[in-house]
Amino acid sequence: MDALAAGSDAASLSGRTVAVVGGGFGGLSSACYLAAAGADVTVLEKNGQVGGRASQFEQDGFRFDMGPSWYLMPDVFERFFDHFDADREDYYGLERLDPHYRVFFKDGDRVDLTPDRDQVRAVFESYEDGAAEAFDDYLVQSESTYEAAMERFVYTDRPRFRDWVDTDVFRSAPVGLNLLRSMESHVSNYFEHPKLQQIMQYTLVFLGGSPKNTPALYTMMSHVDFNLGVYYPEGGYGGVVDGIAELARERGVTIETDAEVGEITRRRGGFSLDTAAGEHTPDIVVSDADYAHTEQELLPEHERQYSADYWDERTLAPSAFLLYLGVEGDVDPLAHHTLVLPTDWDGHFEQIFDEPAWPDDPAYYLCVPSQTDDTVAPEGHSNLFALVPIAPGLDDTPEIRERYRDSILDDIAANTGVDLADRIVLERTFSIDDFAERYNSLQGTALGLAHTLRQTALFRPPHRSDAVPDLYFTGSYTTPGIGVPMCLISGEHAASAVVEDHG
Repeated sequence: MDALAAGSDAASLSGRTVAVVGGGFGGLSSACYLAAAGADVTVLEKNGQVGGRASQFEQDGFRFDMGPSWYLMPDVFERFFDHFDADREDYYGLERLDPHYRVFFKDGDRVDLTPDRDQVRAVFESYEDGAAEAFDDYLVQSESTYEAAMERFVYTDRPRFRDWVDTDVFRSAPVGLNLLRSMESHVSNYFEHPKLQQIMQYTLVFLGGSPKNTPALYTMMSHVDFNLGVYYPEGGYGGVVDGIAELARERGVTIETDAEVGEITRRRGGFSLDTAAGEHTPDIVVSDADYAHTEQELLPEHERQYSADYWDERTLAPSAFLLYLGVEGDVDPLAHHTLVLPTDWDGHFEQIFDEPAWPDDPAYYLCVPSQTDDTVAPEGHSNLFALVPIAPGLDDTPEIRERYRDSILDDIAANTGVDLADRIVLERTFSIDDFAERYNSLQGTALGLAHTLRQTALFRPPHRSDAVPDLYFTGSYTTPGIGVPMCLISGEHAASAVVEDHG
């Protein structure tokens, strides 16, 4: 971003005070960029630790990442640290996973996807004649889409229609055309076998969409998956949070935890922020809190960009049912990243987006970091969590959770051969009501706004408030969208907007 080009932003915000509301990845990222631009930056975090949904909890010798667990798009993280003339390796290490992930289909099939391209090609060919060559062609197209999309639409923010009247946009016409059809339609042009289609589309779960409602632009995620690789960061995602928070403090950012903001009040020449830790009076505010919460709860009605009806009409990304388990013994053959998929997953997506209900035959994800990291569980034990995407806003009672917990444990045993029920020594659930309470998330969504065609690019809420001068937004509701790498870039966009307006 031109406004934040390395070497050009130093001291451009000198004398300005900025409060960043929320210490998720978007908030920490914007704080780093703004501090590098010379601002006096304070991050105000509601909870006892920064990281937002990338929180951790520790108990009885187990350490759990509560949210993000797939380290994808390593190039985005490297670019972030490079901007500050820092080496990512000085903050946390990375280990490439092999296999990247394992898939258990509920008809008894089991597939490993590894860093070995020939192995993956052989898997595809085993399901469908010619699929290995189609896989190669798909990845060529995916890489091209990724490179064009990242440089012209992701790293470059285009918040207004006039920003799209640009030679870079016209040169990217094929990428634009991909926006006009669904991932389901696009993938079916390459692969007929439904299992191969699922493998090429599973990342949509992390983007908060379904194959039917997510634009084919996100074919670029296959390049991320198969070419860039899947990694495990030292210390889990908590290690990434700690590394970026350390970078922020080194740049002069003050981080206050247990400092929930109850109100954002506009005053002459700045703002008054009422927090549990006291009043803050910054010149500029960047909100990394849930966008709808900021507008509907922290601002007076006359300073909101959107009505309650606007938020009611949005397509939200799924919430999740999370089951954290400390287990005696090993959990082979589960891999670090494991997917358990019904051979027909349409019913699950329908129960998320069309007829909301707790899924009858869910597609779900199992994370077993103890397969890679022996510090996350006591000796002789395993650490894992199950994540089932579910519709936001469902009834979430202890009785429902207990029944669903039992059904998921039964499903794991039936479809992976791993019986956990009698070996559990630590257990915790986290679901819709927890997302709403801990993160102030709209209807308990785990991710924000889904990446539908009408909620992509400039159709997402803006970084600049149209109603309140000097109020900015970052995080998964804004561009470029959902996911840790995208939130890092969102923080850059928000900071760039601040520098353009005030630098």
